[in-house]
Amino acid sequence: MLAKLLRLISDGEGPTTELKRCTSEVSNSVFETVSSFSNRYDGHILLGVEDNATISGVNSQALTGIKKNFANTLNNTQRFSPTLFLALEETEIDGKTVLWCYVPANSQVVMFNGRIYDRTEDGDIDITRNSAMVTHIHQRKAADYSERKIFPYAKESDFEFSRLLALARRLAVTHRMDHPWEGMSDSEIVKSAGLFQTDPESGKSGYTLAAILLFGREELIRACTPNYITDAICRRENLDRYDDRLMVTSNLIDAYDQLMEFVAKHTLDRFFLIDSQRVSVRSWIARELVSNILVHREYTSAYPAKIIIERDHIATENWCLPKSPGKIDPNAFTPYPKNPLLANFFVNIGRADVLGSCVRNLYKYTKIYSGGEPELVEGDVFRTIVPLELAAISVTDNAKMSDKTSDNSGMSDNAGMSDKFSVTHKKHRAALLAHLADNDEVSASEAATIIARSTKTARRALLRLVDECIVETAGGNRNRTYKMKRQPA
Repeated sequence: MLAKLLRLISDGEGPTTELKRCTSEVSNSVFETVSSFSNRYDGHILLGVEDNATISGVNSQALTGIKKNFANTLNNTQRFSPTLFLALEETEIDGKTVLWCYVPANSQVVMFNGRIYDRTEDGDIDITRNSAMVTHIHQRKAADYSERKIFPYAKESDFEFSRLLALARRLAVTHRMDHPWEGMSDSEIVKSAGLFQTDPESGKSGYTLAAILLFGREELIRACTPNYITDAICRRENLDRYDDRLMVTSNLIDAYDQLMEFVAKHTLDRFFLIDSQRVSVRSWIARELVSNILVHREYTSAYPAKIIIERDHIATENWCLPKSPGKIDPNAFTPYPKNPLLANFFVNIGRADVLGSCVRNLYKYTKIYSGGEPELVEGDVFRTIVPLELAAISVTDNAKMSDKTSDNSGMSDNAGMSDKFSVTHKKHRAALLAHLADNDEVSASEAATIIARSTKTARRALLRLVDECIVETAGGNRNRTYKMKRQPA
């Protein structure tokens, strides 16, 4: 990211770059730029850099206050409409501190202090009184973002506001103790999040598609988006069809919980020490995959979103309106919000990070989890593949594998986890490995005889050996056998 920031500074100010002097406080002009970037395409704001690209830096003693003021102002319903959830990130250039923020385009017209700003070349202009320009922005955003489509006949009784808004408020406050939603009513949260809008061209008011997807009852969601479904499939033993399947049609808040449980049910958990904290890396990977497939998809398409868990990887697919088709390079990509209202809501409740973090997090945690790298390809269908097989990992002191493992496999033996290595399993494991040391292969039925258990239990023990990358499978479902995995020369 540092190389990109240096390039932005070198290129100077323009339609998507703003350089600001900032020593101890954030000026209103910074927030005007946030509004204009949100209303136009997107852009980067760099604080502590002069107009002529000289690095002046930000006062290190004021960093905490500047970051807090920036976040609080964007979340203040008296200053911003809709409220935004963005954060300043810190970097060091030439020995001086620079704060920067990527501001994504928003699906709604963003106002600061009751004024609407637009971006022209390297300046922010107030277009509040220019009705033609304001109308043009509304029309462009309506065409680009289906999430802000208004459904004027959707009634409050069609939603689960009472239950889900209470949950959302609790999640937001847990994620951030001083979150403004704690003191806001349900209707204030809905309006501040851009979930109830008025179309300035037609005069129609009502709940948006984003509101329906987040809080609507299933009947309402089905009526507004007939093709909405997320299909979760586990295909680990039965490769011809599937071992387990979950078809989710509920609101996005409940859908997130259901999909997270499905991934947890069918993948191994691995705990690592990261910054001296014991972290479930699997949970972080699942969070990024699930939030991405729910938030960054085109809901007007009939293409069903999918999560597919196989033995060596987990993959997701969802329909997309591609801006930069092709394989995503984590070091050279510009994130583009597919559904800013949904994304902002998920960030507020702690189920997603600011735009662009998903890719970086997936690369970071996949490397820790399996030693591999994810593959993200943007096209009409956005595809993500995360390897699950444990490769040879060289972890740093900042990402140490938990030492509470049975055999250095990296798999936690915490009670209740799917990869629990009980005493019984260790006995089964030893017996099966001893048999394979003297024989080329073994079937599940033969393994059942060896360990004196059912075929199902034997198959489960063999699959754990596969997950440890000690054993591999051969043949189809009906005649599948297991043999020692060949080690690379």
